[in-house]
Amino acid sequence: MADKKTFYITTPIYYPSDKLHIGHAYTTVAADAMARFKRLTGYDVMFLTGTDEHGQKIERLAREKGVTPKEYVDNIVAGIKELWKLMDISYDDFIRTSEERHEKVVQKIFKKLYDQGDIYKGEYQGWYCTPCESFWTERQLVDGKCPDCGRNVELVKEEAYFFKLSKYQQQLIEYIEAHDEFIQPPSRKNEMLNNFLRPGLEDLCVSRTSFRWGIPVPFDDKHVIYVWIDALSNYLTALGYMTENDEKYRKYWPADVHLVGKEIVRFHTIIWPIMLMALGEPLPKQVFGHGWLVLEGGKMSKSKGNVVDPVILVERYGVDAVRYFLLREVPFGADGVFSNEALINRINSDLVNDLGNLVNRTIAMVEKYFDGLIPEPGELDDVDTELRQLALSTPSRVEELMNRFEYSNALAEIWKLIGRANKYIDETTPWILAKDPSKRGRLGTVLYNLSECLRMISVLISPFMTRTPEKIRQQLGVKDESLITWDSLAEFGKLPPGTRVQRGEVIFPRLDMEKELKELEEIQQKMKQASQSESANCPAGQEAVQTAGDAAHQGRQESSEEKEQADSQITIEDFAKLDLRVAKVISAERVEKSNKLLKLTLEVGKERRQVVSGIAKYYTPEQLVGRAVILVANLKPAKLMGIVSEGMILAATDDKGNLALLTVDQDIASGSKIS
Repeated sequence: MADKKTFYITTPIYYPSDKLHIGHAYTTVAADAMARFKRLTGYDVMFLTGTDEHGQKIERLAREKGVTPKEYVDNIVAGIKELWKLMDISYDDFIRTSEERHEKVVQKIFKKLYDQGDIYKGEYQGWYCTPCESFWTERQLVDGKCPDCGRNVELVKEEAYFFKLSKYQQQLIEYIEAHDEFIQPPSRKNEMLNNFLRPGLEDLCVSRTSFRWGIPVPFDDKHVIYVWIDALSNYLTALGYMTENDEKYRKYWPADVHLVGKEIVRFHTIIWPIMLMALGEPLPKQVFGHGWLVLEGGKMSKSKGNVVDPVILVERYGVDAVRYFLLREVPFGADGVFSNEALINRINSDLVNDLGNLVNRTIAMVEKYFDGLIPEPGELDDVDTELRQLALSTPSRVEELMNRFEYSNALAEIWKLIGRANKYIDETTPWILAKDPSKRGRLGTVLYNLSECLRMISVLISPFMTRTPEKIRQQLGVKDESLITWDSLAEFGKLPPGTRVQRGEVIFPRLDMEKELKELEEIQQKMKQASQSESANCPAGQEAVQTAGDAAHQGRQESSEEKEQADSQITIEDFAKLDLRVAKVISAERVEKSNKLLKLTLEVGKERRQVVSGIAKYYTPEQLVGRAVILVANLKPAKLMGIVSEGMILAATDDKGNLALLTVDQDIASGSKIS
């Protein structure tokens, strides 16, 4: 027996973030659907995802939270894996860049490039964006800020090792021009050639000395290997490259496709292929840079509290509804918009009216007219032949579209069959045929054709929707695994007559649009209030950075209007609205399940107040008792971690992340007004 064809697909390895939103799920669901489709059509598939865990940003965040970098990322990675489990992501390997199997090989790669003269030591001075882990020249900055994410950059000068990107510039240009399929869609290819390669490449800084959370340079432990040599190598290290057990590497490399968001196409189509050229390894066959999924009317932002939580959506509507929407709503490659209304419309239209209705009507009629047994088909009319031909031709069209990563169009083809089957019911009017005993044979043919179409549809949708196919098959009584293979779609009529159907629960219940939008808005508001309350009470607990993935889906950090609001002046009347009071800390304790919150009991004159504040990383409860602090006494109460906070104490922070509570310089009675 010949070996199966192989297919190696990867997502970018995600930078650890404590809040993954629906945009993060977009790439991974798309990769999973392709992996499932290739398995279904006979391929030996390797599907890789994982996390990129090193860097200055992680080291800073871990320090702020009072944990080691490894402890910090371990906790977040567990959450990422739980989300992928919830989304039914069928990855074959999950690579973490903090794993020994990765670190050892990255050191070998670095050493090889150094030994052959492609890496050299020098000194770097340039503008560094910590959130994006990227260096920029003065001319690349936009209004003095990072051109990728729009955030502040810092001038960095340090000894560093450099990788000779410029040496391979012309070789890569020639490769891209000779391989139209390498960068998709074509607009990304033109962008890389015209905006980056042809203007000229500068050598790449590939080590740092200003932080320690990274893989040490094997021959110079003062340096750690900088992000892209480390992160991009995961596509090889997961396969056992440069190890004694490199069977997977020999089997699956080169990768068939790297699926990435468009914001990191540059790294995957310039730095990565040049690394591979220098190593003498074949390049991936394709890098596909898809568009961004953003919220209707603006970006997804944790600070704004408008992040769309995929967990909430899955728990409310089911994983298949969410997966279907992500893959159907937006042509893959283009930017798309997420809205609650669009999601509910898709569910009601495509899943309830079309697919759900077809299942319910077909099973109900087989039960009613044939005692639950799928009937024997008889002679065919033209309308039967038309339906059967469409069912038989759909798989090849779906396969052609999936090979071009046209998920939305592939699903549209499947829904043409679903729509045609529903129309077939209206054309053949089984309820009228059932009234005439002489038409029983015709009725049997109609219901057999519908049942067989449902069997084939259950196979066609299985890469996209992971649980609905089995629900359809249970109602159809399909238990033979040979009936759910891709090869089984080559013939219409494989479903055995006499199979007993069994009506189950409605697969997709109809949603009340107005009710759903109202309840989702309430959930959104609660999330926003919680985010704003935590931000107000936890000045030092706010993360100063977002993940590179967040930047991809969220766009610029601030609009010009937001900046104008932030910079606007206030009047003396505005200031007079604040009721600032001296308050004495009577007691303090840590909030359970939080590493940054303290619950304080304050004496404010003759009154007692409870305040929750995010200062646990800077003060122990014992250090606070007896202190006089400044309280915003007329702040609207809010809940944090389920605890009511009646005001906010003030603190100052500097650009290094240090925090100090505001107080008064003389002994003064609690409750005294600040004016």
